Amino acid sequence: MLDSRRNMTLACALSALAGYLDGIGYLHLGGLFVSFMSGNSTRLGVNLTEANWFAAAQTIGIIVTFVFGAAAGSLIVLARGGRRQTWLLLTEALLLVGAALAYTFGWPTAAVGGIVFAMGLENAMFQIRGGAGLGLTYVTGALVKAGQLLGAALTGGPRWAWLPNLLLWAALVLGSTVGALAYLHLNLSAVWFAAGAAVGLTAFVAVRDK
Repeated sequence: MLDSRRNMTLACALSALAGYLDGIGYLHLGGLFVSFMSGNSTRLGVNLTEANWFAAAQTIGIIVTFVFGAAAGSLIVLARGGRRQTWLLLTEALLLVGAALAYTFGWPTAAVGGIVFAMGLENAMFQIRGGAGLGLTYVTGALVKAGQLLGAALTGGPRWAWLPNLLLWAALVLGSTVGALAYLHLNLSAVWFAAGAAVGLTAFVAVRDK
């Protein structure tokens, strides 16, 4: 999946986009995530322990929305026909435009829902038929692979095989930093930049997608 320069560039760009939106979502939601469901699952357990039912319901809503987004993405990439990556990214771009418009018209909850759905959708970008694919909106797996491949490199394996996974992590961190800064100045209007980036990535993929 990360075996070509095109795939590596696209994966890092999408991971940075996810980080950007997660930085925005984390600040807007007071510690919840729009793309990192492991963190939200931990928060859910804490909320249930503390009998904070409203926060638990909010967290469950985010997790369910993310799962449905992932399912929708899977339906797109596993469908018959060409240009499946283009259609996936176009759908994500439209969701982010819709989220930005929703906030503009005073519907922040709908805006967050659109962002979460888009993040679930994005993870199907490198999905393979009959199985899972590369996670783009969370990087725990990438860090594990980087560590494992680094260990392999130290024992005679490929010297730089760990680097692509580390770059994926770095892209998400950079994106979240920029997203947090953008939110502090623009609130959820910062999603417009993410929507524009998604449109640009759609055009990039459309040139070579089949």
